[in-house]
Amino acid sequence: MSWTSLTSGAVALGLSLGLSAGLLSVGGTAVAAPPTDRPAVGPANGPVVTRAALDPALVAGRGARVGFAEQEAENAATNGTVIGPDRTAYTLPSEASGRTAVKLAPEQYVEFTLPSSANAITVRYSIPDAPGGGGITAPLDVTVNGKGRKTMTLTSQYAWLYNQYPFSNVPGADLLHPDWWITECACVPAATTPAPVITKPFRPSHFYDEQRLKLGKTYRAGDKVRLTVPAGSRADWTVVDLLDSELVGAPHVRLVAANVLLFGADPSGRRDSADAFDRAIAHAKRKNLTVYIPPGTYQVNRHIIVDDVTIEGAGNWHTVVKGRQVTLDRPAPDGSVHTGVGFYGKDAADGGSRGVHLSGFAIEGDVRERVDTDQVNGVGGAMSDSTIKGLHIRHTKVGLWFDGPMSNVRVSGNIVVDQIADALNFHTGVTNSTVSDNFVRNTGDDGLAMWSEKTANARNTFTRNTVQSPVLANGIAIYGGTDNTVSDNLVADPVREGSALHAGSRFGAEAFTGALRFTDNTTVRAGTYELNWNIGLGAIWLYALDKDIDADVRITGDRYLDSTYNAIMLVSDYAVKDLYAIEGVRFKDVRIDGTGTSAVSARVKGSASFENVDARDVGAVGVNNCGSFNFPASGSEFTLTDLGGNDGGRGAQSWLAPWLLPNTITCDDRPPVVAPPAPSTW
Repeated sequence: MSWTSLTSGAVALGLSLGLSAGLLSVGGTAVAAPPTDRPAVGPANGPVVTRAALDPALVAGRGARVGFAEQEAENAATNGTVIGPDRTAYTLPSEASGRTAVKLAPEQYVEFTLPSSANAITVRYSIPDAPGGGGITAPLDVTVNGKGRKTMTLTSQYAWLYNQYPFSNVPGADLLHPDWWITECACVPAATTPAPVITKPFRPSHFYDEQRLKLGKTYRAGDKVRLTVPAGSRADWTVVDLLDSELVGAPHVRLVAANVLLFGADPSGRRDSADAFDRAIAHAKRKNLTVYIPPGTYQVNRHIIVDDVTIEGAGNWHTVVKGRQVTLDRPAPDGSVHTGVGFYGKDAADGGSRGVHLSGFAIEGDVRERVDTDQVNGVGGAMSDSTIKGLHIRHTKVGLWFDGPMSNVRVSGNIVVDQIADALNFHTGVTNSTVSDNFVRNTGDDGLAMWSEKTANARNTFTRNTVQSPVLANGIAIYGGTDNTVSDNLVADPVREGSALHAGSRFGAEAFTGALRFTDNTTVRAGTYELNWNIGLGAIWLYALDKDIDADVRITGDRYLDSTYNAIMLVSDYAVKDLYAIEGVRFKDVRIDGTGTSAVSARVKGSASFENVDARDVGAVGVNNCGSFNFPASGSEFTLTDLGGNDGGRGAQSWLAPWLLPNTITCDDRPPVVAPPAPSTW
């Protein structure tokens, strides 16, 4: 979802989470003080396996079912320096999983104990940018039980964005939009005299990347994987966030197929294989065969158009389709100024594609800047009656961007990481489709989105997905549409200008109609500080900007854990506060485990009902009810209905006490932020 500047409200909140103790602010980025030699620290009782940096018991049955075990670096043995926790945007800890990581100087290490057999690892890391931007490379040594050293070449070429949307790769760049209001000076710089001094680099972000490595043999539970920064590394520091370990199976083989090698594809990646892929696809369609891509790395620098074809790789660890970004001689009709690797259905205007089945390979792009008109996505176009499963997609603009109308696509079991924008977006008239069991990490915009621009998305489901550390915007966002469902997902650690779960009447989307369901989702460490408004958002937030939200919206069975600000937020922009409302939202069987401020924040006119919503460790008044800021004598313009069973809150006080009902004004623009205790079994 393209993120545009929000209109600043007349009421601005001054909330701000400070840097954690022991951190220094350098160019807007929190980093630990220089590490010193010290004895290794780490767990005394073996490996700590987490899901979204949580005890897996807290998220059982929710999120993607994946084949790897996640281990946070801060739980491993290290002689480096733990940085964080910190939820302040533009800091290294804030973008780390669990908001904590380990910073290594040359000759320092972090060591993980394997929890189960593994022959492959994924390392999520950050290293510095080049002084003038563009990134550097640096080594990281990998040993197991002190032997078999392999060296990973880390890069920051796909990280480190700066400035205002749509961002810059240049740390010293001036403001891209000096005519926009910014929080840093509480002003419009171009209209301010004397001109404010803007610290550069301005708003650094998108610090992390990740790499995968085959270990060459299978190691057992209890074996120790050590990551060491070698002496003389070009990187002054290396931050390790986590390690995923996995037992990768043997390559999948399909003997009777249109094998791309037979049509001239080069598995070494030295020659471009795009034309060979086209020939294999054409042959497969004539002979009713599957296209098979054997193990190897294949260079593809443009779109592969797919229609009525099945393409299988040997598995996404074994088959890699990799391309570089290519600048076009002249802009394409759709506005693209670049092209790159991607598997695309035909345009919906040309009838779209049908019967496309993609599975078992990786797509690696070369996208380092955000150009919203570019079609440089891993999977794109329109694909009805199709399946996308078992792909690994990274370094594209959007992992999967579908431009409808289209129907009946199943997207399952994919891993989408390190994107400049979204991981997946159903854009315009996508219907009767399902996105399930996908793992998403480090997106530069919404993790998973449905955007009903011009034509409503309808009857779609996002279920059992995991979304971690979206740097900008939301984990899962629904922009208009009809009869859509978000269920059994796990969303963790959104960083800025969005939160974990979102329903927004905005971006010109068609109205919400029929039913919208958020069911049995879990969020953790959600609720970011919205820079344009100067307020903290809820873990789930509903936003009426373009239209009313008056569909049948029900939030049932969700769990909101360790919310930085509010657990639940219903809001409109101040400029349209008397135009639009959010009416009749129903919350039932919800648990709120820790908030920095309130359980519910209402900053809009409308209403909601609550039934069996239990809360504990609420940091402020249970309901921060501002309504639409007219403050009439009759009470807030937002009404709450207690349907019973709403228990807990702060101490002995119920979060939904009778004195708050139905519309007591309790508006506090500067509630103190109280860090809640860590989530635990209810």
